[in-house]
Amino acid sequence: MLFSKNQVTLKNEVLLGKKKMGKGACSPKGPNGFTLIELLIVIAIIGILSTIVIPNVMVSINRAKQKSTMKDIATLSSAITSYITDNGTIPAHNGSYDTSTTLYKALSPFYIRVLPINDQWGNGFQVWIGTSATQYGISNPEPEDHIVASFGRDNEQEDDFTFDPSSPEAGFFILRKMIHFNNDLIMLNGIWIRGPGAPSSGKGC
Repeated sequence: MLFSKNQVTLKNEVLLGKKKMGKGACSPKGPNGFTLIELLIVIAIIGILSTIVIPNVMVSINRAKQKSTMKDIATLSSAITSYITDNGTIPAHNGSYDTSTTLYKALSPFYIRVLPINDQWGNGFQVWIGTSATQYGISNPEPEDHIVASFGRDNEQEDDFTFDPSSPEAGFFILRKMIHFNNDLIMLNGIWIRGPGAPSSGKGC
């Protein structure tokens, strides 16, 4: 059967068009694409890594915040002690404070250049001086007795902690879980009575 020149040309164009379409549809993914299985593997790997890395990062962050908070507590307690040494007494105080309180004005800037108001978790420091220093089971405080504390990461006071003068080491704890960052950090008259680790000459951990 003979074909005209136009028929041959049309047939060749149809065949060429089919080849071009075949080239575009031969692969289910582009040169930089991923198959569904590959994507699932990547997601699984990311999930495994996150369960390992994220908890360690959170512990490191909170450990750093705890250490900085303890330094601020020690600095604040030292400023109160210095004020008492120079003046023989100090204004009574009960709880948190700000720049307008008598305690803040008494200590800053002479005894401490920058008086910290909040701990590293963003919660207000707690200070009890004189008759209000009866927290954590402490009884019969003198006018110069003072407690400086942080309520920890959760900003909730530990109601179940009671200071025992005959066993001061009982107030120290080992950091094993994230929940331990919720424990209070407490100084009584410049001596640590609640904090992480073991007591070191009564000066902290």
